[in-house]
Amino acid sequence: MHLPRYRSSVAADLCIATESVQADANNFAVLELFTERRDMMSLPVTEQQRPIGLISRNIFMSQMSKPFYHEVYGKKSCIAFMDKEPLIVDAATSIEDLTFRAVEAGEKALADGFIITEDGVLAGVGFGLQLMNVVATLQAEKNRQIMHSIDYASVIQRALLRSSSAELRAALPDAHLEWQPRDVVGGDFYLFERHAGGWFAALADCTGHGVPGAFMTLIASSALSQALRDLGPRDPAALIGAVSRAIKTLLGQDAATPGASHGAGSNDGMDCAFICYDEASGQLHFAGAKQSLYLVAPGQDEVRCLDGARMGVGYIDTPAGHAWHNQVLEVAPGSLLFITTDGLLDQIGGARDIAYGKRRMREQLLARRTAPAGEVAAALLHDFGAWQGQQPRRDDLTFFCFRL
Repeated sequence: MHLPRYRSSVAADLCIATESVQADANNFAVLELFTERRDMMSLPVTEQQRPIGLISRNIFMSQMSKPFYHEVYGKKSCIAFMDKEPLIVDAATSIEDLTFRAVEAGEKALADGFIITEDGVLAGVGFGLQLMNVVATLQAEKNRQIMHSIDYASVIQRALLRSSSAELRAALPDAHLEWQPRDVVGGDFYLFERHAGGWFAALADCTGHGVPGAFMTLIASSALSQALRDLGPRDPAALIGAVSRAIKTLLGQDAATPGASHGAGSNDGMDCAFICYDEASGQLHFAGAKQSLYLVAPGQDEVRCLDGARMGVGYIDTPAGHAWHNQVLEVAPGSLLFITTDGLLDQIGGARDIAYGKRRMREQLLARRTAPAGEVAAALLHDFGAWQGQQPRRDDLTFFCFRL
């Protein structure tokens, strides 16, 4: 992707040519200038064309309007009402540096303006309102470029997930996969692939959301793809262990990594649910890290829950040798299965501003336990949206609903 380049703005872009007075000019001369030039808000004072101070119109006219000030100060040097420490910047000063210096100089630099020079010689003056307008315009352009980049990142992230969506549709006609990043890009990802005699599915919630979360999905999904090549799909627990070790190593969160004992720069990882289904036996192998698998068997009036391990994947406090364990299910044909990230369960809403929670999710699954997965998902999303109401979205939302 190519983004346009823009010339950096400098103080010269704000420079307004102005008259000035010599330091030996008296206040009557200044008064005459301000009277003739009603648009003049500040007047530089110079010695040999080099600025030494700045007279504010408002301050000067206010002082000279006082009783007897004409008589007392009229013939005295104009330095009597001069700001002896105005903000003076070179024309080549960047807008960023100028902004910092204007803030440090205080309100007078924004209200009365500042002096701009070239090679130390007076070039003109600039004003706070101009500076704020330029900063706002530059910030808007930076935001536009950032959003352009994030939008493009979203295209890449969705493209990486597209093959899994196609594989899912081919293997499970009665299935629904929902992926809603809280921001344009997100920290949740999924993977689905068919293999000889079955399929493998993964749903993961990486640390963070937005751009940081999206970077974590690249790291974690790459680690999972490598683990699948090395170990195959039939042992979800072993795959979680391999991904955990890879994340710890890549992010320097492993005690065996040089320097990690002195404190890693990050503490990131993921929660996940990995599933491998064997078509011949009808067995489903599940392993989870802080994620659960929910199942409604035909004719049953309850939602069975298989909890994942309480240990997260890849974090500093996750031992490198930690072993997750598989749970094996004999899944009856027609069973409805569901896995979700915590973006669904933790969303605040309702009359009391509390989390959506597992109970409401279970109720929705039971109420439509015989319906196609797409209808179950649609009803759940409708109920979730009503629950959220005007509350902001807290996290990415991803879930997988399917029927065998």
